[in-house]
Amino acid sequence: MNKKNLLVYGIIAATFAAMGAYVGVQKKQPSPVTTSIAPTDGRPHTPVSALFAESMDDAKGQRQALAQWKGKALVVNFWAPWCAPCVEEMPELDQLAKDSVKNNINIIGIGIDSAANIAQFAEKFKISYPLYVSGLRGTELAREFGNASGGLPYTVLIGPDGQVRKTYLGRLKFEELKADLAALGS
Repeated sequence: MNKKNLLVYGIIAATFAAMGAYVGVQKKQPSPVTTSIAPTDGRPHTPVSALFAESMDDAKGQRQALAQWKGKALVVNFWAPWCAPCVEEMPELDQLAKDSVKNNINIIGIGIDSAANIAQFAEKFKISYPLYVSGLRGTELAREFGNASGGLPYTVLIGPDGQVRKTYLGRLKFEELKADLAALGS
């Protein structure tokens, strides 16, 4: 290589280096990403506190704060109308909800679908326990409770103290759930 070519390559390299430095200095820094988490009164953020910080429409389209379930024994069933095992377990879950009222155990369903589909399902099958519309947010909540795969149905048993007692992935085994609910009361 002759000196002339070497000089041209050097000038080109220096030009690109200067342009890169200029662009780097002029480039705006991205805004920091912030996340807003509902206050937990000084306690650590937990899946239960995330659940109780939510407000969702019920199957009738009325906005409901899930904090209304705070301090109560609670069975939270994540489900979808298009999920066959979810639909199969709902009649038994509905009967359990009716039987558990006297024991102060509450059952709620968090539907991962559109408001119209959940309303239509609730009307058709006459589910007596509260059904809420979460859309895809329900999948995120279920993941916070440990459902890494996002499978449905996914059920969480929460004690009145706000502690997760047990989680169930897949169609419920009702004898197991009833035994767990009985142990919750003791």
